[in-house]
Amino acid sequence: MKLLPFLLLATLGQLTAGAQPAVVEPSQLTLGRIFTDKEFQEDKLESLHWSKLGAHYFALEAPSVGKAGKDLVRHEAATGAKSILATAQALTLPGEKKPLNVDSFEFSKDESQVLLFANTRKVWRKNTRGDYWVLNVASQKLRKLGGTAEPATLMFAKFSPDGTHVAYVRKNNLEVQSLEDLKLNALTMDGSGTLINGASDWVNEEELGLRDCFCWSPDGARLLFWQFDTKDVKRFTLVNQTDGSYPRLTTFPYPKAGEKNSATRLGVITAAGGAVVWLNVPGDPHEHYLPHAEWTPDGKAVMLQQLNRLQNTLHVMRADPATGEVQTVLTETDAAWVDNKNTFRWMGDDLLWLSERSGWRHAYRLNPAGEIKPITQGEFDVIDVSHVDDKGGWLYYLASPVNATQRYLYRVSLQGGEPQRVSPVDQPGTHSYDIAEEAQYAVHTHSSINTPPVIQLVSLPEHRTIRVLKSQDKLRAKLAKLKLPRTEFLRVDIGGGIACDALCITAQDLDKSRKHPLLMYVYGEPAGQTVKDVWGGQRTLWHWMLAQQGYVVASADTRGTPSPRGREWRRSIYRQLGTLNSAEEAAATRELLERFAFLDPARVGIWGWSGGGSGSLDAIFRFPEIYQTAMAVAPVPDRLLYDTIYEERYMGLPKDNVQGYRLGSPLAHAAKLQGNLLIVHGTGDDNVHYQGVEKLINELIALNKPFTVMPYPNRDHAINTGKGTSRHLYELMTNYLRRHLPVESGK
Repeated sequence: MKLLPFLLLATLGQLTAGAQPAVVEPSQLTLGRIFTDKEFQEDKLESLHWSKLGAHYFALEAPSVGKAGKDLVRHEAATGAKSILATAQALTLPGEKKPLNVDSFEFSKDESQVLLFANTRKVWRKNTRGDYWVLNVASQKLRKLGGTAEPATLMFAKFSPDGTHVAYVRKNNLEVQSLEDLKLNALTMDGSGTLINGASDWVNEEELGLRDCFCWSPDGARLLFWQFDTKDVKRFTLVNQTDGSYPRLTTFPYPKAGEKNSATRLGVITAAGGAVVWLNVPGDPHEHYLPHAEWTPDGKAVMLQQLNRLQNTLHVMRADPATGEVQTVLTETDAAWVDNKNTFRWMGDDLLWLSERSGWRHAYRLNPAGEIKPITQGEFDVIDVSHVDDKGGWLYYLASPVNATQRYLYRVSLQGGEPQRVSPVDQPGTHSYDIAEEAQYAVHTHSSINTPPVIQLVSLPEHRTIRVLKSQDKLRAKLAKLKLPRTEFLRVDIGGGIACDALCITAQDLDKSRKHPLLMYVYGEPAGQTVKDVWGGQRTLWHWMLAQQGYVVASADTRGTPSPRGREWRRSIYRQLGTLNSAEEAAATRELLERFAFLDPARVGIWGWSGGGSGSLDAIFRFPEIYQTAMAVAPVPDRLLYDTIYEERYMGLPKDNVQGYRLGSPLAHAAKLQGNLLIVHGTGDDNVHYQGVEKLINELIALNKPFTVMPYPNRDHAINTGKGTSRHLYELMTNYLRRHLPVESGK
């Protein structure tokens, strides 16, 4: 009988959930429209690759016949003429009813053959394991690679330069297969659960972007590859409690801050196999990183980059692939850290090099003798390199010298000089480009905070629209019916002569005579920027929904975020992660409360994900006088529990910054919790482990602090797998806000 009230409540809840839904007002956003019906999803471009032989590109597109699979199509940039190179039916295996589910493709150099990646499996972040098939374009003949390999066990296959062989990784070994007779040749045979050849370990993939860890020499005679020896790296175990009657364990090497890394080295081996020539990179292989390596265009040498463990010294080295001997060409240093932004890009015999040595990130020309000459100059940052047009003599890059929330394309002579803006001046917001080999065409994507991404094919440098690839007309028509909130970009003075970029989202008809709750959205760490004039998808739509309901949603980019505002801005956070950004976030929040009289200081909340989850914990723990409510999604409560590369880059080694690690962790400040705290985490998160949340839970219990925690079983860091997960998460947070940060003050 004592359970009856709870049963009644559950029954009433079920009856309410099953009742007829209210009529949706077309001008208003709802959780169902955003996350269940997905009414506002933009049209996305299929996988597209520019040819290296001419002004055409290839794409996977909806099938011309039937509903399953995809056609492989060639498009002429100038005319729009297209030809189907392989129909979905041609990609259907004998005896099968459905075509191959092709995830991606790669052409041989002469475009007579194409590698098809299908039956893919997710490995941590991306689908990097699967099956590979070679299609002969002329004969339409399909051949599977890997011999008797188990399904979905091949990784990173690529053609040799002459198209006669394919190399790939299988079970941590490099293999080469002849396309004449499909004969297999294992180049390495020592790959194991602890030794990885040609692919990456967890931490190097996550933090340095190393996945595909081998490359052919220009003549196809040799291969350069990375090897990661993980035997001395401590293991972490994820526990899957739900997919069977007993737990299923996934154990993998994960070096936490201060712990031992994999031993990393580079080797060269002939395509026929034989002894490996290991490059004689100096130092302890456990105490360095090798983020980039590539053959020189003539194939006579290997260029590589070596970062020290602290990541404040980067050596560019030239190695002899025959002897393994290396010599240092350039050394880049920084008092804080050196960014990992320099993939090898060639300009004849010279390298394009990005450096912040002037206080701003600029492009330089680095010659084989180690001499460096500026290409771009001035008080602005080169945000990213879009294309090196070596033949035409131009560097195309993204920058935004005036407004750090936006992105535009510029070009400058490879010899230096005055830059030219390429992006149209009448299109404010964010521009990105996929530029053709000889830079005469580009796929151009433009969006803003209120405008979904329009994708066009344009000619360069005049930026003339050739045709629209994705107009987003249907989405724009739906958005036109909404009562869209106002988004204002502003600068917020946080003291000391520092002004942060911020944005503020308010209802179109906001009653400024009343007080409204403020919800801050935070990231605040060097891996992300939240204040950007770019289409934000579902998360922005959710913020708009809250604004329509009477919330004011705001965000500020504090120092340390990767805004294009110079080296000093980005490096200010060094050894102060969690401390500097939380203090400046609080200062920005105070300034907004003082600036806008319609904000209620008694109803201030904050939320964020990952680093923003940590920032939300820091906010409510450290500044209880400002924040009454916090929602922390996938946070890092203890910095010692996150990985070596990320934490040590921004905080130094734990043994050298003991207080920084302790005071920079939300866990150290939990005793000051006074408000409402919701913690959300996936128990299958391989990146930010649920372990940290459990440590925080123990601390809050010991302190007798009330809080709410929502674990999502087996979900990873994105918490978006499994039926209904995203809807459930955002409904959870919406209801938490309504309860603890209500639109009506109740006064």
